[in-house]
Amino acid sequence: MARCCSVLAAFLFEYDTPRIVLIRSRKVGLMNRAVQLLILAYVIGWVFVWERGYQEVDSVVSSITTKAKGVTTTNTSQLGFRIWDVADYVIPAQEENSIFIMTNLIVTMNQTQGFCPEVPDSTSTCESDANCSAGSTGTHSNGVATGRCVPFQGTVKTCEVAAWCPVEYDAEVPRPAFLKAAENFTLLVKNNIWYPKFNFSKRNILPNITTSYLKSCIYDAVTDPFCPIFRLGKIVADAGHSFQDMAIEGGIMGIQIRWDCNLDRAASHCLPRYSFRRLDTRDLDHNVSPGYNFRFAKYYKDLAGTEHRTLIKAYGIRFDVIVFGKATVLCDIIVLYCTKKRYYYREKKYKYVEDYEQGISDSEMDR
Repeated sequence: MARCCSVLAAFLFEYDTPRIVLIRSRKVGLMNRAVQLLILAYVIGWVFVWERGYQEVDSVVSSITTKAKGVTTTNTSQLGFRIWDVADYVIPAQEENSIFIMTNLIVTMNQTQGFCPEVPDSTSTCESDANCSAGSTGTHSNGVATGRCVPFQGTVKTCEVAAWCPVEYDAEVPRPAFLKAAENFTLLVKNNIWYPKFNFSKRNILPNITTSYLKSCIYDAVTDPFCPIFRLGKIVADAGHSFQDMAIEGGIMGIQIRWDCNLDRAASHCLPRYSFRRLDTRDLDHNVSPGYNFRFAKYYKDLAGTEHRTLIKAYGIRFDVIVFGKATVLCDIIVLYCTKKRYYYREKKYKYVEDYEQGISDSEMDR
């Protein structure tokens, strides 16, 4: 008990203070100043100058719209002479932050529902009905097997299927690409950005861009770095790839728009920077299922009311527009305490009001 009282008395009635020892040593003094100098250099050089630690940061909010333009013609034995415009090769017509341009295709025309031979492969070729299993379907089959072995072409026989006939044959992709002229098609990218913390908004069609300029300009990193219209072949080439090679089997390209804005400067200095890269992996050593493709069909009925369809396996390039960036503004501690106009900024930032209860009269308080 006595020990507890002595500890409590020491805690309540004693006061301690740090003792400073001054060491007179050139070596120790220089080491101390060197460490202090390194810390000061880090804070000023890295935190403040390089990383702009004195600024407040916000991330970008963005919206994208795209519009393709270009017309070309083809003349083949299957389709004859045909003109291709935007409504034919942009599929679907509208996407969010992306646009797909069809550059190659395999067409299977005038399909109707019925019975027909399957495309030959290791699972569908047969010699008799005994080789075909009725009702079976495979992952890559075009229909449901009927159990019959029927002629496909010449002496080759395959299992019959109930399907959209004739079935698609996609073993050979057209080379060169069917719409190889898509290299010269153009893509207009409209990008609106907003930094909510600073209530700052802008778009990539800059104020100095006129209607006449927009109708004639094509993006070039040197001569026209802020033109929002891009030639498709140029996008792929700037990413280090061949458009004609990519157009055969398709792929995915990224159009990157970077907005890094120092809002302490004039808004005219906040400008978009464009770059391009291929997003789908293209490894020649591991090239299973390359490119980008999908199927869609166009349906119609003949005069007899029979339903037909044209099946299209579309290969092409999907352009994904990716927007990123940050905005910075001088933070409050600098504005409010270190600038010449600190009193003006402080007056605008803070609103001073009287105490609520002191501003109410006694008669109002009695109500």
